Formats: sequence, C-alpha cells, structure tokens
Amino acid sequence: MPKRVFSQTFGVVAGLLVKDGKFLLVREARRKGPDHGKWNHPAGWIEVGENPLSGVKREVLEESGYAFEPTHILGIYSLVRSDIAREVGGTPHAIKVVFLGKISENPAGDLHDDVSETRWFTREEIKAMDGSELRDVDIKQMVDDYFEGRAIPLNRLIHTIQT
Repeated sequence: MPKRVFSQTFGVVAGLLVKDGKFLLVREARRKGPDHGKWNHPAGWIEVGENPLSGVKREVLEESGYAFEPTHILGIYSLVRSDIAREVGGTPHAIKVVFLGKISENPAGDLHDDVSETRWFTREEIKAMDGSELRDVDIKQMVDDYFEGRAIPLNRLIHTIQT
C-alpha cells in the first residue's frame, strides 16, 4: 500500500446507517491516536484502485459488523482536521463521500480492532455532542442533511468506467 501523506487531499467513504430513526456510531479504539474513545460513523480511506461502492461496503462491515448495500449518496463533504495537524505531520483534508443504504438485520461480522463498540443514537443525542465526543463534527451536518431529504439515488450518479 502506498504511504499515506497528510499534505494532500485524500478520499474517504462512509456509511450513515439509519434504523428506526436512530443513527449507528462506532467508538474509535486507536489507543495512540488523537481520536481514541470518540464516536464516529463507519468510515475509512478508499484504497488505491478501489471502487467507492466496494470501499463503503468494506468499511461499514469492518467497523459496524453490518453488511451494507449502498442505495443513495447523502453528500460529498470536505473536512479539514487542523486540530491534529501537529500529531500527523500535516493538515489532514478528507473529501468524504457519504452513502445511505440497506443494512443486514443483524451484525454479519466482527468489529475491526480499531472499533471498541457500536451504539444507536437519536438526532438530538448527536446534536448535543461536541468535538470531545465526536471524531468529526460534520456528522451533525450529515444527520441534518438526512432529515432534509438531500440523498440522491446511486443510479443517477455512479458510473464505473474501467480502462
């Protein structure tokens, strides 16, 4: 895998998992990382050459245990993490593609070792969290975007072109 460099913009895929009006968040478990113990949505880097749809399925399964079938794009978010610039040797700037979709009825796999637990939260609980609890506060915007009906069906946006 190529070395990750934080002086360049990088791609992230994420799933906003919704069930019975609640959102699934995962607790970060990287003990030496700046976000240890904070809540996040299942998300991660797109691997070099990976299709974003495959990437989000992989990340959601690894971090939540749920099989995920993306159906919509909620949005594309630009997130600059200047709060941890000194710790990583650059200013992390992620372009995050956030998907909505269907999840399996029950978890289909074990949690990846960088996640310690999962929990379902209401909109109000997420809105009440701050940067000491949420890994990325853009999750609040995603929840608002979900309730505003901003999602776009994948069949209107995604085309895979292989050369």
